[in-house]
Amino acid sequence: MLETLSERLGKVLRYLRGEVKITEENMQQALKEIRMSLLEADVNFKVVKKFIESVRSQAAGRDVHESLNPTQQVIKIVQAELTAMLGSENRELNRSPLKPTVIMLAGLQGSGKTTTAGKLALLLKGQDKSSLLCSFDLKRLAAGEQLEAVARDSGIHYFKDDSADLAERARRLRKAALDTGYDYVIADTAGRLHIDGELMAELRRVKEVLQPTETVFVADALTGQDAVNSTQAFAETVGVDSIILTKLDADARGGAALSIVSVTGRPIKFIGTGEKPGDLQPFHPGRLASKILGMGDMLTLIEKAQKDFDEKQAEALSRRMLENEFGLDDFLAQLKQMEKLGPMDEVMAMMPNLGFKGSLAGLQMDPKRLRHLMAVIESMTRKERENPRIIDGRRRLRISRGSGRPVSEVNQVLKSYQEMKKSFKKPFFRKMLKKFDNFSKIR
Repeated sequence: MLETLSERLGKVLRYLRGEVKITEENMQQALKEIRMSLLEADVNFKVVKKFIESVRSQAAGRDVHESLNPTQQVIKIVQAELTAMLGSENRELNRSPLKPTVIMLAGLQGSGKTTTAGKLALLLKGQDKSSLLCSFDLKRLAAGEQLEAVARDSGIHYFKDDSADLAERARRLRKAALDTGYDYVIADTAGRLHIDGELMAELRRVKEVLQPTETVFVADALTGQDAVNSTQAFAETVGVDSIILTKLDADARGGAALSIVSVTGRPIKFIGTGEKPGDLQPFHPGRLASKILGMGDMLTLIEKAQKDFDEKQAEALSRRMLENEFGLDDFLAQLKQMEKLGPMDEVMAMMPNLGFKGSLAGLQMDPKRLRHLMAVIESMTRKERENPRIIDGRRRLRISRGSGRPVSEVNQVLKSYQEMKKSFKKPFFRKMLKKFDNFSKIR
């Protein structure tokens, strides 16, 4: 996700960290590189211009130059501006004071509207909210059958109606939702391969009869500025309240994500991060900004792990991290949890200062390799896990034989553990952990 942009910006930040102090000359060079990074990521040029001007004016301020660590101040400014560019804060779906809340999904064909409808319903189901799916696409063959299949696969109820009259279909849908007490109605609508007058007229009619609480535009992140332009066109013609950005997991550049909020003025509320039914997440601008700058996304990682973690265990772990008591047994427990979290490259990308370039990622973290790592730690004695400093060459050889893994892999596990422990001392990481010190407040 946004890997190319993250790599380019990472080089700029490393360049700044190598400077003794911030000067007009090295700041100018850094801003030039940041500008090129954003433009190559297909970010709207007006958005880039505004971003660079804002960072330049703040970096030239007295507080930065008189700071004990001006480089950190500049990085903090860049992070804050990236967050602002992405929308500043997480926004929840609008709620109707009376049930049901009607959500209308709009977008071009191929953006993933139909699968997103199922993903959104499943996400709401996880929040103990019931949803009723319905198709208002009267043009595409088997559009209703496709949505019905998506609903069935996710265990979501589907409203089937053969009426070709939009007003009649909307009336029956509302009655069914009211009679059964659904919290949400999620309506899928027609799309086209391009914007045309017929599509817009049909969507306006659907919106008129549905009277949705919120109209959500589903945009394909991989189309870059085309996603921004189509969102703007829909917003001006049909009316759009918010955005769901799909396929962000496959977007290495990030042009759509970094432009769409500034250009359209509409917030991104959810992002699609994969093809599975559960691969839809609430969008947190600050977390994505941190991830782009190589600071990881521990908040999302912890929330993801929360589904499988025992709450008391999670609280204890976060406190142990804060108190710098994170041991190899904790590391082993984390590796076991990682087996449940999905592809290891995604998990590693959420870890601060590791990401795709980190030591664990370098071990090609497939499930088989993960079990090898756990075997190394399990081959250690209780005393060695409690105090890894005593693991000398002789002990490493014994651990290697016991786990059936090469000594180089034993060394890699110990090195990775030490790097993780060091990262827990860093200010931004401790700040994030403190937010999760009491897990019961997160839900």
